[in-house]
Amino acid sequence: MKFSVKERIRSDDVSRIECAMKSVDTDAKVHVDIDANAVSVDSWLMPEEFLVAFFDEDYTVRIVDGSTSPLPTTSH
Repeated sequence: MKFSVKERIRSDDVSRIECAMKSVDTDAKVHVDIDANAVSVDSWLMPEEFLVAFFDEDYTVRIVDGSTSPLPTTSH
């Protein structure tokens, strides 16, 4: 999934955004694209579940691509 961030992302924001996304899904893979002002999250959760984390960090975002990863598999 991909989010467009209204505020300008600076290099010192990257770790803060990554931590916020991982607070929702510790297994999420997060990529912050400073040049595009966008955040990509690879997670099986719904994109809406990450909106609160962005809001809590004072970012205004919109969902650009809502596709999610397949559910994780478990071995028995």
